[in-house]
Amino acid sequence: MELLSLVARLALPEPAQPWDRPTAPAPLAVDWAAVESRLGLRLPSGYKALVSAHGPLDIGEYLWMHAPCERGGRFDYGDWLWEIHRECRIASRRTPPYQPPPFHPEPGGLLAWGETRGSCRLFWDTGACDDPDRWPVVVHDRDAGSDENPWLHWGTTLTETVAALLTDGLPLPGGRTLGPLPATVRRTAFLTDARPWTPPERDPESVPEAGGVRRAALAGGHGLETLTRLVPPPATPYLGDGTWEWLFAELGTRLPDEYVTLMERYGSGHWGNWLSFFTPLRTVGEGLVHHARETADNYRRLRGEFPEYHPLAVWPEPGGFLPFAVSVDSDHLGWLTEGEPNDWPVTVWPRHADQGPALPGTLTDILLQWLRGDLVTEGLAGLDEGDDPLAFAEFSPGNADTHW
Repeated sequence: MELLSLVARLALPEPAQPWDRPTAPAPLAVDWAAVESRLGLRLPSGYKALVSAHGPLDIGEYLWMHAPCERGGRFDYGDWLWEIHRECRIASRRTPPYQPPPFHPEPGGLLAWGETRGSCRLFWDTGACDDPDRWPVVVHDRDAGSDENPWLHWGTTLTETVAALLTDGLPLPGGRTLGPLPATVRRTAFLTDARPWTPPERDPESVPEAGGVRRAALAGGHGLETLTRLVPPPATPYLGDGTWEWLFAELGTRLPDEYVTLMERYGSGHWGNWLSFFTPLRTVGEGLVHHARETADNYRRLRGEFPEYHPLAVWPEPGGFLPFAVSVDSDHLGWLTEGEPNDWPVTVWPRHADQGPALPGTLTDILLQWLRGDLVTEGLAGLDEGDDPLAFAEFSPGNADTHW
C-alpha cells in the first residue's frame, strides 16, 4: 500500500475538549527541486506525495511527521534538521560505548523526518541504498537506559513504519514498544498555517574548505578587530538612553576601558545563543544597574545560607563580584573589582557548579576563545566535537524592548 493511500484512510481525532477542533490535513506546495538541491539528495517519492497533499501531520496523536515548511517563530525545517541531528549526536556521546552514527550532510548520514511527543526521533538511513523509497527507518530513544544502545534500526521503509505503528507497534530499546497508535491524522496543531520552506542563501563560509574572512578570524588572532571579523557588529549598537558618566555614578566606579569600547562597538545583545550582555546605559527598567543590584542581593542571600558554595565578595564590597552578562542558564559573567578597573579579572559565577578561578586574559579574548570552542569552563556552554564553531559565532543585538 502506498503511504498516501494509507494515511488517506485515517480519520480526524475526536476533540479532547469542546474548543479542540482538529484541523484537517491540507496541501503544501513544496518546491521539491529546491529542497532536494539544498539537501543534496532525493527524498522518498511517497513522502513527497504525502507532504504535497497533506502537509506536516500529527499521526495517531503521537507522531509528528515533519515537512519542509516554516512558520515564523515556531518552526523552520532547516533549523529543525540541524537541531535534531546535533541533539542526537551529543546524546549518543553521553551513552558510551554507543558512538553517534554519521548525520546528514555527511555522505550516507541519517536524515530526520519525524519525532514523537515522547522521547523518540525518527530518521532515514540514507546510506543503506541508492533508492530513497527503500531507505530503512532508524529510531533514537532519549529514554533508553544508561546501559542500553539508544539507537535501533527497524529495517522498515517509511510506509511500513507508519503501518506498523498503527497496528502492532514497533520495538524500542529496553524492550518497550512504540504504538500501536490510534488510526487518526490531522494537521500538526502548531503548524496549521505553515508555509513551504524556502532554503536560505548558503553562507559561502559555511563550508570550512571555502576559507574566508570569518574562517580566518576563527583560526587565529586577538583583540577587538579579530572579534569584529569573526562576528560582524550591528550597524547601530543599542546602549540605552544614559551616558557612561551616569552609569559610573550609579555604580560608584568606572568600568574597564575595554568593556566600554566593546559595548560601543556591539551594544547589548546575545552572544552565541547563550550569553546576554546587559544594556549598560538604560536609566529605567532592566539594564546593567538593575541586574547588578539584583544579582548582588541574590548572591549575598545565598552566601548567608550556603557560604561554602559562595566564596566571593560581591559588589559594592571591596573586590566584589560585579556582573555584566548572564547566560540562558542563569550563570553570571562579571568582574572581580580588585584594584584599578582596567586590571579587573573576569570570572563566572556558575549556577550548577562550584566557584572556579578568574579567567585568564582580556574580556575580548575570553569571548574569542569561547566562540572558537577553546575555552572550557563552568557556566559557559562548550561546543560538541562535531560542531562547527562558526555556526555559533553570532551576535543578536538588543533593543529597547529586551530585558537585559
